[in-house]
This record gives sequence, C-alpha cells and structure tokens, in this order.
Amino acid sequence: MTSIAFIGLGNMGGGMAANLAKAGHDVRAFDLSAEALERAAEAGCLAATSAAEAVTGAEVVVTMLPAGRHVTAVYEGDVFSSAAPATLLIDCSTIDVATARANAGAASAKGLVAVDAPVSGGIAAANAGTLTFMVGGSADAFARAEPILAAMGKAVIHAGGAGAGQAAKICNNMLLGASMVATCETFAMAQKLGLDPQTFFDIASKASGQCWSMTSYCPVPGVGPETPADRDYQGGFATALMLKDLRLAMEAARSVDADVPMGERATELYEAFAAAGNDGLDFSAIIRSLD
Repeated sequence: MTSIAFIGLGNMGGGMAANLAKAGHDVRAFDLSAEALERAAEAGCLAATSAAEAVTGAEVVVTMLPAGRHVTAVYEGDVFSSAAPATLLIDCSTIDVATARANAGAASAKGLVAVDAPVSGGIAAANAGTLTFMVGGSADAFARAEPILAAMGKAVIHAGGAGAGQAAKICNNMLLGASMVATCETFAMAQKLGLDPQTFFDIASKASGQCWSMTSYCPVPGVGPETPADRDYQGGFATALMLKDLRLAMEAARSVDADVPMGERATELYEAFAAAGNDGLDFSAIIRSLD
C-alpha cells in the first residue's frame, strides 16, 4: 500500500482517485469543491482540508488540474513546502510542454522526483480504470510511477524525458481533432450522395478509410458502437477540452516551427463551434456544423 495525495477531483480526477483507493492505496484527496471531496470520501479516499495536509507524509502526489498555471501554483504553494525529500510527483493534467519541463526542473531542485503523465480515454475510462497514460520523465521516475498509474489505466507508456508525455498527448489529440472533423465531413457528404449511414459505416470500417473516430466514436447516432452521439452528444470529451488541447498543440507547433495545416484548420473549426455555444457538447457534435 502506498500513501498517495491526490489533488484535483473533477470529472477525471474523481474516478482516478477512486480507483487508487479501490486498488488498496491510502489516498488523501483534496479539491476546492466540497461536493467532489464528499464523493471521494464515499469512494474510499480520506478527505483532506488542504492540499498541504494531503501532501504531508505522502509518498506520491498525483495532480489532475485544469491548466499549467494551476499545477505550478499547487507545486509552489503547497507541494514543495510540504512534501518529504524524494517524494514522487505525478502530474496527470494536460498542460503545455514548457511548463511541464519547468515544473520537473523545479521539483528536482527541491529534491523531489517528477513525471508528467497526461491521459487519454475520457471520463468513462477514468471511472473504469482503463485510461492510457503517456509519461515523461527519467527511466527511474517512470519505474516508480508505473505501478501507481497502472491502477488507473490499461496502458502506461514511457514517452521520453520531462515534457514528453505532454508532447505525445497534444500530438495525439491534434490527430484526433483533425480526424474527427474529416469523419464528420465524410458522413455528411455520404448522406448527401444518398448513402445510408450504417451501410457506409459497414463499408468504410472495413476499408482503407477506417479510423478510430469512425469505428469507435462514430459521430452519427445509431451507427456503430454506442457513443455520445447516441446521447445527444452529452458526456464523453467536451468540445471545450478538445479546443484546449488543440490550442496547446498550436502553441507547441509554433515553438518548434512545425507545419500543421490540418491541425490549424481543425483548431479554427472547433474555435467557431465552441463560440457558437457548443463548448459543453462532446467534440463529435461538430458534425452539426456541417451542411
């Protein structure tokens, strides 16, 4: 059993903390939301009154926060002052690469060990413990983090040094965003050409055009496996979150002078879709913007 501080119990963090407790770890959880803390306590975690209280005495600190500035603030405000030497810091937030690397360097200077370990899989996978973790950090740090992450996921992959996990995450989600737009365009055009959506799915899912956005996350209701499209695009991976990741990808692309025209266009389309009041819908709902 490992003593774990878990900071950030939102849609993703709540399920992740619960799975750590279910695996037998001693989880002290903290969030600014009293309701989130109550749910964590019901799932077997011990509710802490502050991040500092959660961190004190912990062997591992897991953070799942909205943006890089939040992670930095928690590290500088509570973690660095409360964590014992050699404590392992696992940041599962999706943040920019530069901040992930800066936080890892700051942690090392304090005698702590840090990895960035963003996730893929969404809320359902967080609750089910079937997330995929992309981990950046040293080989030794990864070896320490792997068994903790394995309690929350189906795959834990070492992407490279500090910041590599974030780089892998934003590259993956840029590909996902662009492929979802293409999938939506294709189904919209197929229907205009008189093709039945299910028939087209049956063909394309077994042909060279098949991709995850279609076969596992079809944006058309009633076609393929159950997806948010079958729930009026509720749940799943919100448009606002996809847009956040695309913006991070564009920032990263500019930092290394990468040419990403498809990523840029996907970002523009999701910017417009979110601005039209659809930021809370699943990102596959962008099919509604195509006519």
